[in-house]
Amino acid sequence: MRIEQVWQWIYHRGLRDFSEMTNLAKDLRTRLADQFMLERPEVVERQISADGTRKYLLRVAGGGEIETVYIPEADRGTLCVSSQIGCTLTCSFCHTGTQRLVRNLTAAEIVGQILVARDDLGDWNRSGPEKRLISNVVLMGMGEPLYNFEAVRDAMRIAMDGAGLALSRRRITLSTSGVVPEIARVGEEIGCLLAISFHATTDPVRDQLVPINRKWNIAALLDACRAYPRLSNSERITF
Repeated sequence: MRIEQVWQWIYHRGLRDFSEMTNLAKDLRTRLADQFMLERPEVVERQISADGTRKYLLRVAGGGEIETVYIPEADRGTLCVSSQIGCTLTCSFCHTGTQRLVRNLTAAEIVGQILVARDDLGDWNRSGPEKRLISNVVLMGMGEPLYNFEAVRDAMRIAMDGAGLALSRRRITLSTSGVVPEIARVGEEIGCLLAISFHATTDPVRDQLVPINRKWNIAALLDACRAYPRLSNSERITF
């Protein structure tokens, strides 16, 4: 019971101070504050464009920096989150590919990007996806999500929890460059929508643009897509 109350304060109301959780006993609030921290990634820089798009440079534990972007549209508000500091892949069109991989983000740091954006947008205590400023999340920021699968999975389970952030799984999209062995797990263990960073229709071209294609070529990638557990007319893969 107490766990559910704390969970709702953190993920439904966005509180950052145990002392403000007024439906908990005072001594429990004190013990929680003594033993735990409610931290967010630090906002190093925020840029706001004329159309309302917001780009955040965030600093996480150890001093590493990541980017998160909020994109408002007429019928939705999409938050693009990162899964790694840097990246091991060297996709020719991606700036992150020019950086070395520093480390994987933790589940808390991935969820923390959503919390930071909600703080900045004043997006707490809103009911219904049509009223939320952040209605969708896409894992299309820095890093390859499937090379940090467990943390991404755990973070998205928190995001989808009905007592917390309560995002529908159909409002979460994971984009991968094509880590074939992990694709089925997205459908089985997360259940969100899937996008493939394809960029070419022939292996020679894709080998240059998305070098992971040399390990898992287009035929192998398409086979994995055809076998995707949640593939249906209503849940199509985006290319």
